[in-house]
Amino acid sequence: MALDQSFVGRSYPPTAAYEVGREKIREFAEAIGDPNPAYTDPEAAKALGHSDVIAPPTFAFAITFQAAGVVIRDPELGLDYSRVVHGDQRFAYTRPVRAGDRLTVASTIEAIRSVAGNDILDIRGEVHDESGEHVVTGWTKLVARSAGGAKSGAADKSSTDAKGDASEQGSDQGSDQGGEA
Repeated sequence: MALDQSFVGRSYPPTAAYEVGREKIREFAEAIGDPNPAYTDPEAAKALGHSDVIAPPTFAFAITFQAAGVVIRDPELGLDYSRVVHGDQRFAYTRPVRAGDRLTVASTIEAIRSVAGNDILDIRGEVHDESGEHVVTGWTKLVARSAGGAKSGAADKSSTDAKGDASEQGSDQGSDQGGEA
């Protein structure tokens, strides 16, 4: 079932505040393998002009994706989350996320389109601190795969070449990690 196009432009109320902690930033930096001392050492962050440790640019995903949950769970939208894969992510920063920030996110559906039987949903999350200052905007692209499979008629199974050897059709599974500002 196609998603309801009338939802484009719909905004959802801001989330409750998420308090960014030094330990969460350290854990995230460790998980992604980034040894930048500005993420773990307050003195290194201060030497770079920050008031405390800062978060890696992709840290905002944890906050914006959680906030997108209100969109995903909206029963009127008609999204079958069991068929969803993450398509893309990008961010535009006004300033880095810092330890001690109390952040809220307001989500808006920017686009809904159908491609090859799959619904593609673009959600924008505007992140603000407790003083109302804009921190970052995150865009999340979700793809709800068609329940009927590919519409193009391409075979997904093994085929046989001229010598009778079985060979599998490959697919390009490259990943676009999105941009970071």
